[in-house]
Amino acid sequence: MRTALTLLFLLALAAMPGALLPQLSLNASKVDEYIAQHGWWGDVLLKLGFFEVYATPWFAAIYLLLFTSLVGCLLPRTVEYFKQMRARPVLTPRNLSRMPHHAQAVLDVTPDEAVERARKSMRGWRMDTGDETVSAERGYLRETGNLVFHFALLGLLVSFALGKMFSYEGQVIVQANGGQFCNGGIFNYDQFRPGLRVDGTDLTPFCVEIGKFSADYLDNGQPVGYQADIRYQSGDDLAANTWKPFNLQVNHPLRTEGDRLYLLGHGYTPTFTVTFPNGEKRTQGIQWLPTDQLTLASEGATKFDPPGVTDSEQRRKGQIAVTGLLAPTPLLHGNILNSKFPALNNPMVAVDVYRGDLGVDDGRGQSIFSIDTKMVEQGRLQKVARKNLALGEEIALDDGTKVRFDSVSDWVSLQVSHDPTQGYVLVFAILIILGLGVSLTVKRRRVWVRATPQDDGRTLVEVGGLARTDQAGYGEEFTRLARAVLNEEKS
Repeated sequence: MRTALTLLFLLALAAMPGALLPQLSLNASKVDEYIAQHGWWGDVLLKLGFFEVYATPWFAAIYLLLFTSLVGCLLPRTVEYFKQMRARPVLTPRNLSRMPHHAQAVLDVTPDEAVERARKSMRGWRMDTGDETVSAERGYLRETGNLVFHFALLGLLVSFALGKMFSYEGQVIVQANGGQFCNGGIFNYDQFRPGLRVDGTDLTPFCVEIGKFSADYLDNGQPVGYQADIRYQSGDDLAANTWKPFNLQVNHPLRTEGDRLYLLGHGYTPTFTVTFPNGEKRTQGIQWLPTDQLTLASEGATKFDPPGVTDSEQRRKGQIAVTGLLAPTPLLHGNILNSKFPALNNPMVAVDVYRGDLGVDDGRGQSIFSIDTKMVEQGRLQKVARKNLALGEEIALDDGTKVRFDSVSDWVSLQVSHDPTQGYVLVFAILIILGLGVSLTVKRRRVWVRATPQDDGRTLVEVGGLARTDQAGYGEEFTRLARAVLNEEKS
């Protein structure tokens, strides 16, 4: 047990860097920033695995040693427990007056009557009667609770380990007012974190369609709540093409087919229309990323290909990107645009329009929220216009191209979580609480009664008590029991 406690302390100590330092699995950019700020010390922490604590060999070693120690501790204790349950209570000591609790009286009863009275008074205790003696013990549930607590802790560790192997979690942005998402594969996600035994080919199939989204805010811009009216299909509904309604809210996920769908947050999608010199139009809306969570001021890049151009070289020279800042509730300082509130109140955008090669055809991945700055540095992508636009306003480029700010719509950020062990985790967590409660409240105690016949025909009845563990209040319990056995008759 000392070994298990030491390892439990080491496990808590080893987990501290995971709480105090940024982790690669959660925010890789924060890790890069920390290393840049702390120089060689950051590099040392990176090599030692302090930025991915829970995936390091030394953390796994402590975890496995604790697991092994718990098993090695519980097995012999369980065997001993069953032996004690089958054993008879301890025989009555020769001198009961040496017990911490003792009472005696001379009664006008026979020894057999005194023993029978003791048996009735201690009904519910584990008892064993001998020649004019009674041995009784109570509180075996204490060890039961202790074992339940430790076995539940062991089960919790196993459930967590299995959960890491077979669970998965992914985030995706879906447009409100008709956007759909289907859990058909990992490529449908913006971010996906699989378990060790998940390859993404056997995800639970379901589909959701996002309807109306609404958000409530305090006067200072702090969000009170988000909710989205959605429809979903899962299980047999997919084959029957049947949709079910659901009101999705923060901390009120949709639970379907073993998966949970959470509403994490939201942002805005500005829609622009580009009218090219030949009169052809392209309209597109793509989500922009909030840079200020309080005001939802957002930045992004909406990219367009020129229409009717089949030559790839000419097409790359005429690509257009509309970048800048979206202010849901605009706040102007001269020509500098910012946002003062997260709700849509006459939104505006401060746009920079770039024309040239966006670099989207070079085979490398590119963020949808920004343009490739290398293209700008090389002169292959040039800024050709800048302006603040309200809804319906447009900006004209030097070649006659016009860019109009049409509208703003909502998008929602969803998270899909799948963990087949969550039910077991809940059960084991409840058992841990129950087992700990029983082991802390139930106390082991013993009582012995001896009836000794006297020369005058009366019987000396002695009652001795011993608490196996410290317990305030056992004196009162022993006093009540002794009075019942002695029938409050003294000589």
